[in-house]
Amino acid sequence: MKIAKISVMILVMLAVTLTMPMAPAHAKTYKLTAAAGHPPIFLWVTLTRDFFIPEVDRRLAEAGDKDKITWNQAYGGTVAKLGGVLEAVEEGIVDVGFVGTIFEAPKMPLHNVSYMTPFGSGDIFKVVDTMSDLQEKIPAVANEWTKYNQVYLGGVGLDTYGILTNFPVNTVDDIDGHKIAAPGPSANWIKGTGAVAVAANLNTYYNGIKTGVFEGTLTFMTAGAAIKVYEVAPHICMVNFGAQFAGGLSVNKDVFDDFPDYMQKIFLEVGAQYADKLAQAQADKAAGAMKAMEEAGAKVLYLSDAERKRWAEKLPNVPMNWAESMEQKGLPGKKVLQGYLDGLRQRGTVLVRDWDK
Repeated sequence: MKIAKISVMILVMLAVTLTMPMAPAHAKTYKLTAAAGHPPIFLWVTLTRDFFIPEVDRRLAEAGDKDKITWNQAYGGTVAKLGGVLEAVEEGIVDVGFVGTIFEAPKMPLHNVSYMTPFGSGDIFKVVDTMSDLQEKIPAVANEWTKYNQVYLGGVGLDTYGILTNFPVNTVDDIDGHKIAAPGPSANWIKGTGAVAVAANLNTYYNGIKTGVFEGTLTFMTAGAAIKVYEVAPHICMVNFGAQFAGGLSVNKDVFDDFPDYMQKIFLEVGAQYADKLAQAQADKAAGAMKAMEEAGAKVLYLSDAERKRWAEKLPNVPMNWAESMEQKGLPGKKVLQGYLDGLRQRGTVLVRDWDK
């Protein structure tokens, strides 16, 4: 009799258990840190926060909440400083990060081809698409991510560069003898002009000019407006040095490999969307940024193609010199440079100086 009662109880308990909602067999909550050296006033950080992360979460929920992510967001250098995100992602201190390749030139030299090739295209889409082609066609380019234990998710393009100064610039001759803030490889854009390049970054431009450390900066207009550098450097010469590939969003490879296949697909697809949205956002904001600075009192001059050509011809053949230096290090610098120049030409860019001829 007792055995019969126990059997009935077991059957009832089993029935109740089977009717209870079951968690997915391999459900997991991942704790991930997303970081950037820049603060969220810059679009690549804004879209990490406002698009990439929410979109990943949305897609995970859409997939049935099989897995979830608890995000820790650390921007403005709170976890990884400018020039330190690549290493932070590599070591797993950061799981997802915006890596500024311009600040990682020693480790990611091939990704700096656009910065080593001034007076390219002012079209962000052409630059980002060309770089995407190089990543697919030249293994050494893609390897600059994988060798540092990370998976590339999507690239970041910046609107074309000009020069903001506290003195008028109407021609290339006007910068002779002046100190100009120039991050990383962009210092090459004023070689041979008589100007003095001073190493700096977006976080230091405003105070650097205000305190006289330098007298102007090479930068892109969305940044010039965002950090209000026009307040201390109200003379804007739109040289149109070209839109630039500046870095990308990446995820630690060990973390990525731990994701189930469907989750890896979500990260890659959202990363590609992030790149497209960022390029469009930069392009849309660039015109507005220039207008806003003019309305705030900045004086703007657009350099003619003839003067751009004169400026370009004052420079040494920076791109070819760079390509040859890459070859000496065992890297396909000439192939990357040729691929970059041909990619721009195939997309309709007329270069003011054919650096490969």
